[in-house]
Amino acid sequence: MEKEIKDTNLNITPEMFKRIPRDDIEAEKIARPIITFWEDVWRRLKMNRAAMLSIGIIILLVFMVIAGPHFNKFSFKEQNAQALNISPNGTYWFGTDTAGRDIFTRVWVGGRVSIVIGLVCAFIAMIVGVAYGSIAGLVGGKVDNIMMRIVEIISCLPYLLIVILVCLWLNKTNLGSILLALSLTSWTGTSRMVRGQVLSVKNEEYVLAARTLGVPTWKVIIRHIIPNVLAIVIVGLTFDIPGFIFSEAFLSYMGIGLQPPDVSWGIMSSEAQTQMMFYPYQLFFPTLMIALTMLSFTLLGDGLRDALDPKLRK
Repeated sequence: MEKEIKDTNLNITPEMFKRIPRDDIEAEKIARPIITFWEDVWRRLKMNRAAMLSIGIIILLVFMVIAGPHFNKFSFKEQNAQALNISPNGTYWFGTDTAGRDIFTRVWVGGRVSIVIGLVCAFIAMIVGVAYGSIAGLVGGKVDNIMMRIVEIISCLPYLLIVILVCLWLNKTNLGSILLALSLTSWTGTSRMVRGQVLSVKNEEYVLAARTLGVPTWKVIIRHIIPNVLAIVIVGLTFDIPGFIFSEAFLSYMGIGLQPPDVSWGIMSSEAQTQMMFYPYQLFFPTLMIALTMLSFTLLGDGLRDALDPKLRK
């Protein structure tokens, strides 16, 4: 007992302690830097290797469809009767087709058409769908019911029938008619998705306050509704782009899309199918580009969906 008392009876003096001065600047210093929502999205997206790889592939494809046709001396329309069905070599990097045309040049020129169709149709679907769905969800009532019934009617129309009717109406099949035909019904899915998000947002206090103060509906949509549904719209956009690219390739493959002398990945696949058993490389390169583009945008969409999900924020 006496030993324990001696151990606790230590000689503690004030000199054994050092007073730490309190600095107001240091006290207000934040250990973790403040970042915005989009900076945090980019930080989490960079952690997704598949998404970053897909971004690199997309950038490479876009660069090649712009600059690729200038890498050699051949034109995508130039026919050479002395160079029919030549396998890939040092002169013709991807070989030639049954008309003696350089496949390397045609792949990248055709990629311009396919990617433009995917991007333009996706952006049209996004703009029209966001505007339509926002108005329907924000106004509500009979207006919402009528607008949604119109969406259901349009959604029931097969896009193949729309393409055929548009081509018959315009009496021609070109890039403009394909863009118009694919865009007529593509916005319905986006409008439904946006309407659902608007219904969950429009009862928030800041939206009610803006409407109470007499803010016009279009300003409420632009300032309060669209920023809150933008994340899900961006994810939907990345999934729509490969869908439109495949639709164009399928239409051209079936012979009801773009027609020669125009060139796209779908047209090249359609022309190469008859020679697939003897010259498989003619079908390999355009289908490879279609697969790479669709896979890249799909992986990017998955990565954006995870990065934009606030539940996964750490």
